[in-house]
Amino acid sequence: MTPIDPHEPTNLTAVKPESFEFLGNPAVSKKKLARSDKRSSTSEQIQLAAIGMEAEFAVILNGEQVKPEDVFHSPRNIIREEMMHRTGRSYHLPTGGAIYFDTGVIEVATPVIEIGRGCAARAGRSLWEGILFLRQELDAWQAKHDHEVRLVGFSTHYNISFELPPAEQGASRTVEQLALLLTYLLPIPVMILAANRRSTGIGVRPRGNRIEITADFTPDAPLMIATATLIVGIVREVMTWPTYDLQSLDDAGLPLVRGFAPVPHTSRKGWLARYTCFPKNPFTSKVDEVDWDTTDGRIMSLRGIAGQITRHFWPHIRKISDPFTLRLIGAVMRGRAPSLLDLDDRPEEYEHVGRLCTWEDLFPEKILPRSLYERVLIHAISGQKLHINGEWYTPTGMRGWSRVVFRRRSDKTRHVFTLDYLLQHLPNWERPQRKRRRRKSPARLKGTRNKSS
Repeated sequence: MTPIDPHEPTNLTAVKPESFEFLGNPAVSKKKLARSDKRSSTSEQIQLAAIGMEAEFAVILNGEQVKPEDVFHSPRNIIREEMMHRTGRSYHLPTGGAIYFDTGVIEVATPVIEIGRGCAARAGRSLWEGILFLRQELDAWQAKHDHEVRLVGFSTHYNISFELPPAEQGASRTVEQLALLLTYLLPIPVMILAANRRSTGIGVRPRGNRIEITADFTPDAPLMIATATLIVGIVREVMTWPTYDLQSLDDAGLPLVRGFAPVPHTSRKGWLARYTCFPKNPFTSKVDEVDWDTTDGRIMSLRGIAGQITRHFWPHIRKISDPFTLRLIGAVMRGRAPSLLDLDDRPEEYEHVGRLCTWEDLFPEKILPRSLYERVLIHAISGQKLHINGEWYTPTGMRGWSRVVFRRRSDKTRHVFTLDYLLQHLPNWERPQRKRRRRKSPARLKGTRNKSS
């Protein structure tokens, strides 16, 4: 397995905190939550539109690439503290995300995060917190066992929920057709933000109730968040189109590379915009050279194509973006900030994730609060007891991302609640548990004073 690539971190001036003042938690309709409460508390699908991110890493042990399952056998042999089991061979990290081994790589995943302003920044923050936690645990492991362990960036997956009811899908709005449509639309702008000179393709996979976009790992948190923001803004808007036929791209006046033809994805179902699908390799081409024929008869540069697509969807990208990331996307598309493809090669940060590239806490919680689903999961993973309808429940495990297993204290029975059901009781988790002191009434206090006198 050949690792994919990194890039040089951008050196951008931090945005002032006051510019984030409007970024609270996404508003959630009480009626919508009430509807989800009436449904079975063990339903699998979450009710709010959401995103999630995953990152895969190759493991280098003493200079040689190894399979993590052969060396560590289980993530429990890396992480020193007790972890809550999620599903299969995956476990939850204290940060709210999850860790597991997947066909020769270590994978770190975020929890589901409801879509709203700043959602991509929340997802990026969660992912990098998980990455750095893993790096710290590996530091302890290598000190104990006298081995050197490096994490080499491999890939990033961007997941967006697809909740269009079957009755509204018809023959031309299925998740499979959406994936093919996005394979023509997304690759060029995603390349400009996330790819590098050694990249080989951008993938789009239909996953039932979600769409997954696969790209190279980006060892620069701001650019990764920018990529996620652009993807979510575009995908969520295209989902509203009346048809997912390819003709709709021409109808929208969007530039497409003439001669492009995607191929089936190398893993699972879906499509891949591989470098061989283009008239020439876009990953090794100069991004500002005007020599790409488009289907509408123009000749444009890669950055020009990406910029026009981004401008078309700008209102929808801006709707879910934070101010810092929105400015970064605009700067890269205009050539005012470097693209990974502006570099001669991928830089060394890619080869030691968590050490040469790290998380600078660009979005503190005071500026960008945790999402609702994040808060529920973090409380559950930490094992905090929850008071519901006069009963105390202790979280003991997870079923996938959407359900939490509890044990009721009164009779030791097991109960499974969905995240949406638990959202209604989130205040009970977050309300400080104070010992209630019985306050004496003024009359009783007066009587006490009279007795003492």
